[in-house]
Amino acid sequence: MQGFHFPVVIIDEDFRSENTSGLGIRALAEAIEKEGFEVVGVTSYGDLSQFAQQQSRASAFILSIDDEEFTPGPELDPAVVNLRAFISEIRFRNADIPIYLYGETRTSQHIPNDILRELHGFIHMFEDTPEFVARHIIREAKSYLDGLAPPFFRALMDYAHDGSYSWHCPGHSGGVAFLKSPIGRMFHQFFGENMLRADVCNAVEELGQLLDHTGPVAASEKNAARIFNADHCFFVTNGTSTSNKIVWHHNVAPGDVVLVDRNCHKSILHSIIMTGAVPVFLTPTRNHYGIIGPIPESEFSKESIRRKIAQHPLLQDVDPETVRPKILTVTQSTYDGVLYNTEYIKSALDGWVDTIHFDEAWLPHAAFHKFYGTFHAMGKGRKRPQQAVVYATQSTHKLLAGISQASQVLVQDSQSTQLDRPLFNEAYLMHTSTSPQYAIIASCDVAAAMMEPPGGTALVEESIKEALDFRRAMRKVDEEYGEDWWFQVWGPDRLAEEGIGRQDDWVLKANETWHGFGNLAAGFNMLDPIKSTIITPGLDVSGQFAASGIPASIVTKFLAEHGVVVEKTGLYSFFIMFTIGITKGRWNTLLTALQQFKDDYDRNQPLWRILPEFCAAHPRYERMGLHDLSHGIHQMYAKGDIARLTTEMYLSDLQPAMKPTEAFAYIANRRTERVPVEELEGRITTSLLTPYPPGIPLLIPGERFNRRIVDYLRFVRDFNKTFPGFETDVHGLVTEEGPGGERRYYVDCVRD
Repeated sequence: MQGFHFPVVIIDEDFRSENTSGLGIRALAEAIEKEGFEVVGVTSYGDLSQFAQQQSRASAFILSIDDEEFTPGPELDPAVVNLRAFISEIRFRNADIPIYLYGETRTSQHIPNDILRELHGFIHMFEDTPEFVARHIIREAKSYLDGLAPPFFRALMDYAHDGSYSWHCPGHSGGVAFLKSPIGRMFHQFFGENMLRADVCNAVEELGQLLDHTGPVAASEKNAARIFNADHCFFVTNGTSTSNKIVWHHNVAPGDVVLVDRNCHKSILHSIIMTGAVPVFLTPTRNHYGIIGPIPESEFSKESIRRKIAQHPLLQDVDPETVRPKILTVTQSTYDGVLYNTEYIKSALDGWVDTIHFDEAWLPHAAFHKFYGTFHAMGKGRKRPQQAVVYATQSTHKLLAGISQASQVLVQDSQSTQLDRPLFNEAYLMHTSTSPQYAIIASCDVAAAMMEPPGGTALVEESIKEALDFRRAMRKVDEEYGEDWWFQVWGPDRLAEEGIGRQDDWVLKANETWHGFGNLAAGFNMLDPIKSTIITPGLDVSGQFAASGIPASIVTKFLAEHGVVVEKTGLYSFFIMFTIGITKGRWNTLLTALQQFKDDYDRNQPLWRILPEFCAAHPRYERMGLHDLSHGIHQMYAKGDIARLTTEMYLSDLQPAMKPTEAFAYIANRRTERVPVEELEGRITTSLLTPYPPGIPLLIPGERFNRRIVDYLRFVRDFNKTFPGFETDVHGLVTEEGPGGERRYYVDCVRD
């Protein structure tokens, strides 16, 4: 593993002492360094759990058992207590890293078997030369490091380091072209030699082929399938949007009836357009915070689905009793973290729906901790459906350690049907570049390898613990403020006092006030605690506006200017995620920034002082106070009753007038009309209409505008005019500048 830095860590209280023990351990350290390995020597464990996390940086541990804290006590030997605790913390995260004990007076006979079995060796000082002991340790450390890299990443590193001249694409030829230009040299220095040497084309045979899944790529996909409890895994290098389209194009043909979560990503709607399917939507619940809840369990029954088919305007010529939907797609983890018990969904529709697809873009971590139970698509020991093939599409770049656009398709065969890989690959080729970015493939490979238990389990558990510590810290601040206002973290009323608590604490119960989703079925949904939606003052879950309030967009602009960028901003909520990369430092920084916001709001600090970048772009606000701005936007939200309006428009009766693919074709045929907002009611849209937040399409091509949607667009128009800089972004809403600079709003519709 030349070129990598994984030191041997020595823990000995005498490491810096001038006594015999100190001289001996330093002699061993010097011998290890002469063999080309770094050594880090420390004199105590400190916090065992925190120190054990250093295993990701080390190639081996050498632990003294002659330290003072290891002196036997009258009741329990502290040596055993400390040793067991430390080794347990290491093995919780890493089953393979070499651990050695050494001593001058103690030997293995003083150590219990449960500890000895976790060791790679026992060193008795002064019986062998430091050089001999060093070579033994280094052999094991090298073996450990050599086994870390999964197949594709190993092959890519070998290729990048072997010094071959390349005559193939890309044209920068391993980065050489960049060195011929000043700005190119700057680019080279920023990204580094390895990234550019590893940027190769699919002509490199020793790396295998992503497009036909051979060589090291195939080995890595097989390895990932094993780790994620799937029968098949396919790496995708342009995001889960593409993964979804691949699954759909393999399973759906023109005219097929498909079942779709109305709270789906726009890539699913693009898939409907591309395949020519007829969608039957399952409608999720919502609360007045704008948080999207689950589809009720009853919506998944065959009776309910057949009623929807019978009432569908585009399916009046079919017998609902004979229709078999081709695919079901469910958003498994809503943006705010609501999950479904997938075993119920699979058992309810197995044998009637051919393909069950869970869009788990935001849930790749769930397979690695028992906390999530059956609230994810496929797990170890789970029963296979009799007939339905199950797909999960996952964004390894969202919550795991993949780089942007890293995604994967997981497939679980049914008891009667196996995936036809060559036919699936035809759909895969349709959506995959013939010049994939190999760094993304490598990150898919590494992200999977990182989740191999026990390491992956430890990473997920730490994410859950950090998320719960944040929630507890926010409640502590709230208690200390008493009657004064503070932010709330959306979630169940009861939190475990420490640790991660029980899964049942997070299962949504019927008619609980905190979630506002009504009479939910028992055991059907839970909230993922690592998804944290922070509620700002001014609006309650029933849609009632308080006399004053703080719209979330103001808070998140403040946070952004203080170095904290959040994932999603709603009316009175914003969203953060506790991925495996989040640390205590990050969430404590967020909490202190929120306290600073509260102080500035309570003092009505001028915006020019606390939001200088924003005021530079929008000088009209610079003399306004933070409280004044918040109150102004809050009043406009309350006057427009925007919480109820947005809830009602998403839950309103959305009527399809033509197939999505037919309506979308009006664009290519240049048969669209740009219709002003005031004239939209009853018109048929040719494009997706998607308000941000939440980024969930409101209308799809072929559906008609109703009164509530037009009311919402009027509000957006008026709000954007009144509060520039806080505009509501609606994809599909076209703006044009009219006379006098006034902005006018239109939507492209089917030309009558």
